[in-house]
Amino acid sequence: MSKRDYYEVLGIAKDASADELKKAYRRLAMKHHPDRNPDDAEAEVRFKEAKEAYEVLNDPQKRSVYDQFGHAGVDPAAGGMGGMGGQGFGDIFGDVFGDIFGGGRRGQGGPYRGADLRYELAVTLEEAVLGHDAEVKFQSLKECGTCKGDGAKPGTDKKTCTTCGGAGQLRRQQGFFSVQQTCPECRGEGRIIEHPCEECRGQGRVQQSRTLAVKVPAGVDTGDRIRLSGEGEAGQAGGPPGDLYVEIRVLPHAVFERDGADLSCKVPLGFTTAALGGETKVPTLGGEVSLKIPAGTQSGKVFRLRGKGVKQVRGGGPGDLYCRVDIETPTDLNAEQRELLEQFQVSIEAGGDRHSPRARSWRDNLKEFFDGIGS
Repeated sequence: MSKRDYYEVLGIAKDASADELKKAYRRLAMKHHPDRNPDDAEAEVRFKEAKEAYEVLNDPQKRSVYDQFGHAGVDPAAGGMGGMGGQGFGDIFGDVFGDIFGGGRRGQGGPYRGADLRYELAVTLEEAVLGHDAEVKFQSLKECGTCKGDGAKPGTDKKTCTTCGGAGQLRRQQGFFSVQQTCPECRGEGRIIEHPCEECRGQGRVQQSRTLAVKVPAGVDTGDRIRLSGEGEAGQAGGPPGDLYVEIRVLPHAVFERDGADLSCKVPLGFTTAALGGETKVPTLGGEVSLKIPAGTQSGKVFRLRGKGVKQVRGGGPGDLYCRVDIETPTDLNAEQRELLEQFQVSIEAGGDRHSPRARSWRDNLKEFFDGIGS
């Protein structure tokens, strides 16, 4: 069976850059890798096909020959330049996937960047809307003050690992593949600590409790993150520290609900005010304001107060406040009040449906429903 064009295999154009080439191969290799597709012969074929294409196109000299002569130019059986040129599978796989795990493989004794940390900070709605100065307390690894991160007892030195000869890696041939593995003796360091530091026990880092001041900007919402650069865990072997990400969680509020820049609340309203019209006080984050109620206002009516919402942290004008009217039925009536309401009810019924438009519409809908069932 004839081979497919290498560019077609990787799904890239012939003028694709080295970065585009690497991304394409990484995507296919992760998709078809045998470890992720056990007992799938087709996936293994696709994996080897993508690997072969990458090996050729990633080498500028081989790529130039392939562009001129096709497969014949790089096929060893045809006298071409094929082969890996001394580069094993472990090298290629590491080069392509190394950046997923922290920017590439670490050389002998090379530095490790410290881990990033996440802290969830709960704030009230008022603190989120208006801004807040908070403190976060957390545990993290810091550089050992005794050995300065080296791991060895002061005054002693690390010795070269005899298992890997100081390389930190071991190369083993496994059938078709040449696999490079981290040395189990030194764990990739290339050197071994004979006399570990007593404070950190050879780790180079120790656990500590920390407290940091965090300025929460006005307008943040649940899910927003504040990055504190360099405040994560300490690096190893001289590596830089990680970052601390403070994730905001806004607590539920007794009055308001938030939807982005907008706020909403329920406003209880007496039925006489709803019927006759008038004014009522409604809360906002800036204090109470008066809301005009038109005569005949029904329960569930929503009034919009422009600009009374939240000014978002990423800019733009403030949102709005939506007030939903909830008509309140009087309770604990005395005899006089009951009599007045009964007289009022008689008067309302004498006026017919014009006083109750919703009830009239509801009855009409019911009639159509039952007529439909009966037909």
